[in-house]
Amino acid sequence: MSPVTAGTRAREALDSAIIAIAAAGCETPRLDAELMLAGVLGVSRERLLTDRDLVVWGPAIRSFQDAVRRRVMQREPVAYITGVRHFRRLELAVDPRVLIPRPETELLVEVALARLPHGARVLDVGTGSGAIALALADERPDLAAAGSDLSEDALAVARANAARLGLDSVEWLRADLLDGVPDVFDAILSNPPYVAEADRAQLAPEILRHEPAGALFAGPDGLDAIRALIDQVAARERVRLLILEVGAGQAEAVEEQMRRVGFADVCAERDLTGIERVVAGKCGTG
Repeated sequence: MSPVTAGTRAREALDSAIIAIAAAGCETPRLDAELMLAGVLGVSRERLLTDRDLVVWGPAIRSFQDAVRRRVMQREPVAYITGVRHFRRLELAVDPRVLIPRPETELLVEVALARLPHGARVLDVGTGSGAIALALADERPDLAAAGSDLSEDALAVARANAARLGLDSVEWLRADLLDGVPDVFDAILSNPPYVAEADRAQLAPEILRHEPAGALFAGPDGLDAIRALIDQVAARERVRLLILEVGAGQAEAVEEQMRRVGFADVCAERDLTGIERVVAGKCGTG
């Protein structure tokens, strides 16, 4: 009987996939295989590891084989293959229209949660999938959260995530940074593009081939979007707090510019790898 019509034990399917994914040079073959098979079967990763009798049947086998093929042959990110990415307490839908939310961006949310006053109006600039704005709305219902993006495709993903998660209070704006955005926000948060053009060749195939370039690259040193946003925020009357995610080695330059245009209490927070990943500062009379 063909393995497509007969059942295959989940553990056997995983073992074969892990070998193929590892041979393709992917960094986390076991995790990749487990996430893809769990997604195909609609079960948790824990059940894959504990249910020795779990079997993968015909259509699911074909779906899993296709997922492994995409991972191996195209180096497509697992999040795009499964269509989901976990971010803090949320399960977000993601696809190639948006950057895949990273664990380091959760640090930005943590910093914001600690520093945002009750009832603040906050804008997530370059929202993509809506991860930051939606996490804030989920964990701090007192906040008036909004997200903006230049890409209408990205905003469509964010709106769909908000609707599916029941976080309909979040407002969505189409804007290039703060151009055309009314001065009604107390805080600006952003995970902007910060990859230098010179570093393009160093990116993994998963990123370079599949994720939106507009959400990644920002000029020769990667700071074009950050500089522009800092200047725009400094010119605002109402904004009192700016929190930015930055790339490795960029924090010092970002802090210097923020201080130069009048920000106070500027500081950087390190992520779990020790990189200064989030820079925050007060502006106006904040």
